[in-house]
Amino acid sequence: MKKMISLLVHNRPGVLSHVAGLITRRGYNVESIAAGLTENATRTRISLVVSGDEWELSQVTKQLSKLIDCIEARDIKYSEAVIGEVALVNLDVEPERRPEIMTLVNTFGMRIADLDNNTLILQVVGSTHLVDMILNGLAPYRIKTIARTGLVVLPSERCEKQEHFL
Repeated sequence: MKKMISLLVHNRPGVLSHVAGLITRRGYNVESIAAGLTENATRTRISLVVSGDEWELSQVTKQLSKLIDCIEARDIKYSEAVIGEVALVNLDVEPERRPEIMTLVNTFGMRIADLDNNTLILQVVGSTHLVDMILNGLAPYRIKTIARTGLVVLPSERCEKQEHFL
C-alpha cells in the first residue's frame, strides 16, 4: 500500500534531514521524496510517497506532524491534488534518427533540454503513468541515463474547502 503526504515545513537547515530521519527510524519505505521552496521563502513543501502496511501508513502523517518544524502535514488522495513528475532522459541517437524522436517529442509535449552530435537529452513532465509510458516508448532509442524527480504533489484548490489537515 502507498500513501502520498504533503508537508509544509519551516525552511531551515536540517529540516529535510529530520523528516528523512523520522521515516528511517520508523522503518517506513520511501518511494519518492521531493522538496522545494514555496511562494513564501521561509517555507518548504515536501512531497512524500511512502509504502508499507495499513497500520504503518496510518502512523506516518501523525508522526511527521509532531516534528517541531512541521507547519502542516496532510495525507493526499490522487483525486485531491495536482500531481506531476519530471524526468530527464539522455538518449544515444544518430542524427538520421532524430526526425523519429522529434515526432515523439511533439506528440507527447516533451522538451529538448540538450543536444549534441549523437546525444539528446529530453525533459518529460507529467503523471507517473505518462512518464513511464514515454520511457517505454523511448527504449528502442538507446537510453543512456535517466533522472526522475519522483512525485511532486500540490493539494488542489477545489479540495481546499474540505478539512483534511491533521
